[in-house]
Amino acid sequence: MTRFAKTLKDGLFLGAFLVLASLIVAKLDFNGDTRIDGPFYAIDGDTLAAGAERFRLIGIDAPEADQSCGEGQKAWACGDTARNALARFASAPGAYCAGSSRDRYGRVLVRCRLGETNINAELVRQGMAVASGDYHAEETAARGEAKGIWSGSFETPRAWRAAKGAAAEDDGSAGADSGNRIGSGIEAIFERLKGLLPWS
Repeated sequence: MTRFAKTLKDGLFLGAFLVLASLIVAKLDFNGDTRIDGPFYAIDGDTLAAGAERFRLIGIDAPEADQSCGEGQKAWACGDTARNALARFASAPGAYCAGSSRDRYGRVLVRCRLGETNINAELVRQGMAVASGDYHAEETAARGEAKGIWSGSFETPRAWRAAKGAAAEDDGSAGADSGNRIGSGIEAIFERLKGLLPWS
């Protein structure tokens, strides 16, 4: 085979490969999220586990596991209560989460559902978490009805973490990762397809 014929063959193969890749990308859900079915184990009020994988509910920030709310005799373990609220949803049959990007700790950033219930939104609505980028209407409703953490004084989870020397930015906001969701999904496809090329 002449050099020209080989170059032409490789060029045609590459063209076919790019057409195939673009068709795959066109069929993708542009939201790029992967569905993960439960049941899950609640680590705290905004973090789940399934096997070795960890999931961070996006758009909310729940009290930390050992955080208390209220003062004096009205103090209560809001961190434990928030974890229990998430556990009730996440351990139920049919619970699932969807997400694709990860936070700086390697956790998948997810939005979770149980039937028609948006678990992230419902936790904020019940006063078990504050809104962090999303769910402000739910937070306003919970605050107006003095539900959960809004029933008395409390330190926001972000401020509580900062006071304890922990990462204050772990607040469930999408951050820079989520904006790259589509791009990272496309890159992953191209990386997989690249391995199929005869010259790779």
